Amino acid sequence: MDLGLADRVFVVTGGARGLGRATAEVLVAESASVVLAGRTEERLASAVAELGSGHASYVVGDNADPGLADRLVAAAHERWGRIDGALISVGGPPVGSVTATTDEQWTAAFESVFLGGVRLARVVAAALGAGGSIAFVLSTSVKAPLTQMATSNGLRPGLAMVAKQLADELGPRGIRVNGLLPGRVATERVAELDALSPDPAAAKARAAETIPLRRDGEPSEFGRAAAFLLSPAASFVSGAMLPVDGGVMRAL
Repeated sequence: MDLGLADRVFVVTGGARGLGRATAEVLVAESASVVLAGRTEERLASAVAELGSGHASYVVGDNADPGLADRLVAAAHERWGRIDGALISVGGPPVGSVTATTDEQWTAAFESVFLGGVRLARVVAAALGAGGSIAFVLSTSVKAPLTQMATSNGLRPGLAMVAKQLADELGPRGIRVNGLLPGRVATERVAELDALSPDPAAAKARAAETIPLRRDGEPSEFGRAAAFLLSPAASFVSGAMLPVDGGVMRAL
């Protein structure tokens, strides 16, 4: 299937590694161009070199930075003269229980995960025309809590509802908004979480037993789903929350 992404330009936050990077790879393979965002310039520069500087550039910044969204839109227009959408990956907040998470940790997570995501969507939406598309990278914690992931469980469902309302608001302008709900995908983040266990290999094996497909997802599998939602091939899909979890989520 031709996704119709040729010559389109997308902002991808968290684009240096993990799910953002996997999506950027698919977008570039489909002849789109990307502006990556992330906190570490070395990682971003390496990602751009591997993707090819003809179709990729980067802006250093954290989602919590109030100026990042404007810089990303400006970078897309300066380099390619247009912007067609964004993948807003809000990263993984720290592990912890509700009772052990401090006010400072909640505030930091809110600034990055929630407010940062909302701001990015608002600024990008103002720059989009008909046919534009925004996708939020969320989590299965939108529908069911994850063990020891208090800030994710608390913030991502609210961000999903913001995305749903934003789809209503932007729909009359021909702009689509969707969310992706990844489960266990074999990224650096999941490996870091497994490493918190005394036996990471056993932790990974136990997790696989809870997944109907009996394995972690590959980043490229998530990237293809995300690129589809962003693309004109999904032109009548808006306000949806798409699980990419191997069937682990039991809710409809």
